[in-house]
Amino acid sequence: VLADQRLAGLNFTGSTDTFQSLWLRMAQNISHYKSYPRIVGETGGKEYVFMHASAGVAETAVAIVRAGYEYQGQKCSACSRVYAPRSKWHALKTTLLSMINKIKVGTVMDFSNFINAVIDERAFGKIMGYIDKANASEYTEIIAGGSGDKSKGYYIEPTLIVTKDPSFITMEEEIFGPVVTVYIYDDRAYESTLELCDQTSPYGLIGSIFANDRTAVALAEKKLSNTAGNFYINDKPSGAVVGQQPFGGSRASGTNDKAGSYLNLARWTTIRTIKENFSPPTDFRYSFMDAAYPYQQVARVEWCQVEDMPDMVRLEQENQFKAVFAAGVVFCYDP
Repeated sequence: VLADQRLAGLNFTGSTDTFQSLWLRMAQNISHYKSYPRIVGETGGKEYVFMHASAGVAETAVAIVRAGYEYQGQKCSACSRVYAPRSKWHALKTTLLSMINKIKVGTVMDFSNFINAVIDERAFGKIMGYIDKANASEYTEIIAGGSGDKSKGYYIEPTLIVTKDPSFITMEEEIFGPVVTVYIYDDRAYESTLELCDQTSPYGLIGSIFANDRTAVALAEKKLSNTAGNFYINDKPSGAVVGQQPFGGSRASGTNDKAGSYLNLARWTTIRTIKENFSPPTDFRYSFMDAAYPYQQVARVEWCQVEDMPDMVRLEQENQFKAVFAAGVVFCYDP
């Protein structure tokens, strides 16, 4: 399909690596196509919840649990990294652990199960690989979950990791599983930690700020403007409603063409502009060509007074200056 000269466009949802490989193949065929194909892509993400010291604990914890563990974290909008202020960490930790302990893991046939199986054995192995790295690192501690069982289905416990390293692999890479990593920052380093959040991941899909201080919210919105095509304030970073919250992000997360809105539809149209002149001209000359020439060449001017300037301007070379005669005042200027 990508080699067909009639290819008009690609609308892709999937992994970043696959999207980049498709784009590369299309670029290699660019001289072969009849027109430039439209490319729209929605790929991965490394979604975050950023908690300010003014935020409520319960609502922040609910957002983390829902966004991080719903659908077993197998959605591009899943929260997988959290930035928590040290002053609120103890209360947030206690609340998170209480909620996680209540989560049931099991078959989709039982609606009381909050977490079900991941998609296949390959996904199971990849997710458990990230958990193994956290287990082996001196910079991380698994405080909830951390186990998996593939004896009957591919089930992984909701896992919560605390890291001292804000660049640890589970803070940077998309996991696509029920794994959330928390980095605890000093309350006084709020602004610099916002900048850290911006620089940590190559993605730019979704993020959220939890704060009751409106100044803190405004600063976060400014500092994190490139981290999320969909930015949430005091809400979980997932669950965009089609038709109400157009969805999409930039950076490595895609082309940000906002699925679920007219913006995406416009990408698939070819816009024409049509002009009809009901009084076409009959003379090739323009009207200004018949006007008097506004400049008069001065052969030699020894002195002239420049308006609004106290100093006299000496003109030492012929044709160096032109004089414009308007309302009887001579203006001298360098061409």
